[in-house]
Amino acid sequence: MKKIGFIDYYLDEWHANQYPGWIKDASGGAMEVAFAYAVKDAEHGLTNQEWCAKHGVMWCDTIEEVIAQSDYLIVLSPDNPEQHEALAELPLASGKPTYVDKTFAPDRAAALRLFERAAQHHTPLYSSSALRYADEYGEIERAGIRVISSLGPGLFENYSIHQIEPIVALMGKVAKRVMFVGTEAVPALLIEFTGGRQATIQQPGQGCPFMMVVNYDSGACRVMQPASDYFQRFIRDLVTFFETGQASVPPAETVAIMSIIENGQIAAKQPYRWIDLPET
Repeated sequence: MKKIGFIDYYLDEWHANQYPGWIKDASGGAMEVAFAYAVKDAEHGLTNQEWCAKHGVMWCDTIEEVIAQSDYLIVLSPDNPEQHEALAELPLASGKPTYVDKTFAPDRAAALRLFERAAQHHTPLYSSSALRYADEYGEIERAGIRVISSLGPGLFENYSIHQIEPIVALMGKVAKRVMFVGTEAVPALLIEFTGGRQATIQQPGQGCPFMMVVNYDSGACRVMQPASDYFQRFIRDLVTFFETGQASVPPAETVAIMSIIENGQIAAKQPYRWIDLPET
């Protein structure tokens, strides 16, 4: 059985709680989360030692210990992407397939550094929002997409990726500029891609489901609300990544997504003004 090591900011969080069972099931028992390290205990929840005892995972005192004993590595800290560069420094020098949880990085520069470090040490690396893997989005015809309008819940800083990731997967990595067109209570971002194509994301509140409307050059329109188990599709893709060392998400798309999020936060401070994006 192949062993997976968790490296986290604190272990008692939703992704760390779900991934072990999902990975074991998706791999048919061929993989298991066996080792874990985290910087600190959760402020409200189990201590790291308690989490390890609950999940049958061996606690390690250092990241080096996790790396030495694991075949594959997962850097978690899903709601603290500013921690990823420090947490991933040693994993990305290990040569072992490494997944870094969403949101990949706090900005474009950090994203580029992470991929550069992985490339220098021949370490397979990828990251993605699970929403990329929704069956409904995978069935969308990409040719001729003119406009995408997307809705979803959460805060911009840690949930906008779940809308931006599928948009970039559908429209490509070449986003040109962004404009904040929402409010503090209801964030909204306009994204312009090459050829005058546009996408908007809006976050009306926690009760809002993920939805997407796609408009084509022909005038046709498709409306989708993901109902498929996209988390399970993501986990199956993660298992394949560990088995093959081949990522299904191009690094350039991940960098573009981080750039949109970074500049979207800048744009929020000066609404209704275009902010040009750097070339990826």
